[in-house]
Amino acid sequence: MDFPARFSDLPVATWPRLRALLDVPTQAPDVINMTIGEPRHAFPGFVGPLLERHLGGFNSYPSNEGQADLLAAMAGFLQRRYGLDLPVDCIIALNGTREGLYNAAMALCPETKAGQRPVVLMPNPFYPVYGVAALSVGAEPVYVAATSASGHLPDFASLPTETLDRTAIAYICSPANPQGAVASEAYWRALIGLAEKHDFMIFADECYSEIYRDAPPPGALEVAMAMGADPDRVVIFQSLSKRSNLPGLRCGFAAGGPNAIARLRQLRAFAGAPLPGPLQSVAAAVWADEAHVVENRALYHRKYEIADDILGHVPGYQSPQAGFFLWLPVDDGAAAAVKLWQQTGVRVLPGAYLSRDVAGQNPGHGYIRVAMVAPTQEMQRGLTLIRDCLYT
Repeated sequence: MDFPARFSDLPVATWPRLRALLDVPTQAPDVINMTIGEPRHAFPGFVGPLLERHLGGFNSYPSNEGQADLLAAMAGFLQRRYGLDLPVDCIIALNGTREGLYNAAMALCPETKAGQRPVVLMPNPFYPVYGVAALSVGAEPVYVAATSASGHLPDFASLPTETLDRTAIAYICSPANPQGAVASEAYWRALIGLAEKHDFMIFADECYSEIYRDAPPPGALEVAMAMGADPDRVVIFQSLSKRSNLPGLRCGFAAGGPNAIARLRQLRAFAGAPLPGPLQSVAAAVWADEAHVVENRALYHRKYEIADDILGHVPGYQSPQAGFFLWLPVDDGAAAAVKLWQQTGVRVLPGAYLSRDVAGQNPGHGYIRVAMVAPTQEMQRGLTLIRDCLYT
């Protein structure tokens, strides 16, 4: 039997790969898992009672693009946060943003660009769905290093003109996973200008936008509209997973120009997996509430302070601007992860597991990613063990 070759060179997925790496004994009595970015802060207290009130909705097929109250709540969030007055037909509800990040490429990537195979750009390190989406549409994924030299954001403008002319889509995550870097307004303006010049779309993954230190990170669509860019140039992706500590609710959305969202809605009508109706009702209330987001952000502020206090002396340490990951420099990420596990019981993710080798170089090789999602005391103990094991 013949199988498609387009996925034949995919590496082993991150979490099975990590389990295999750490399938060795540890001398530690307790395990502290700092690998996955699964928020463990409390979600809003009104979620449970509200879900119970809407249980009857499981008897009905849900709205595919999002029921009216949910889309209105999402539009309200965009207005409060970014000053965007988007009509609801420029928003589509998603069953988690990973689905949307994938299907947006399916719906919006052309078969050819400049008469050739299209290119899809993405940062390196990157969220794995970006690369799989590119391969699924027959595009060439181009991994652009996001290192300390580039402010941990990809320098797409440094690419050859031939590559940019073939580019159909550029994925960008801000605040960045894993480094916590934030794209400034100037960065967005330069990237949007580059996209206008070479006629490609920007898919802005902004799932960490509500976890930040001081000033809220600027949004790609906010900047694009201020510039007067093509309304369909930018599609943004948002989620309740990090903002509201509700990764299991699986509610995100995409927003952009009317033509782009119309094409997403058209594809989703045939191939989408809509969010169940009761969950849409709960999500509408969560998107409309900001008090719990402020409380959640305050918890991360304290965690930033703890991380800086424990690790601030480490050469090369960069305190994250936003998000909830630490991107810690080491000689070899995989070796450091094994050493930590065996000696301390702390589990972290080697940076190379989030990156691809390009020209023999992997920008994640000399890093580990540490998720600061555990309760504060547990996180503090984990960071102390990391410091004492790797940096003293």
